[in-house]
Amino acid sequence: MRIPFIPLFLLVLPLVEIAGFVVVGRQIGVLATLGLIVATGIAGAMLMRFQGFGVMTRIRRDIEAGRDPGRELAHGIMILLAGFLLLIPGFLTDILGILLFVPKVRDLGWRFLKSRVNFATDFSAMGGGFARRGRGRTIDLDPDDYSKGESPRSRGSPWRQIDEE
Repeated sequence: MRIPFIPLFLLVLPLVEIAGFVVVGRQIGVLATLGLIVATGIAGAMLMRFQGFGVMTRIRRDIEAGRDPGRELAHGIMILLAGFLLLIPGFLTDILGILLFVPKVRDLGWRFLKSRVNFATDFSAMGGGFARRGRGRTIDLDPDDYSKGESPRSRGSPWRQIDEE
C-alpha cells in the first residue's frame, strides 16, 4: 500500500517545527527565538519582492526576444514559494525557503521540473515579441459613422458592394 506523501508531510511538519522551537528556545531563549522568527518573515517578504521584480524583468526580456520564458517562470514560482516558506513560522520552513532563494538551488529545481512539466509556449507567432509587433492601421470613426443596423447612408457604401458581390 502506498502512503500519500502530502498528508503525511502536513501532519509531520508542525511536529518538527514545534520541536525546532523547543530546541532553539532552550539554546538562545524565548525572546531571541521569537525575534528570529519575525526577522525571517520580514526578510522573506523583502527578498520575495526584490528577486520577484528581477524575475519579472527577465521574463519580459525573454518574451520580447522571442525566447521561451519557462525557466524564468519556474524561478518566479520557486521565489514565491520561498517567500511563503519564510513567512510561515518555523525553522525547517525557513531553511527550505532560504535554500530556494539561492539561484543554483532553483536551477537544480528547474532541471528536475523541466522534464516533468510541459510549458506550452510558442512565442514565434508573436513576431519576435511584444515590442516588435507591427501596429495595424487605425481607422477613426465618428459616432454617426458606424451603426449596427443598416442605415440609409450605408446603402451606397462601397463596403456593402463588396459584400454583395
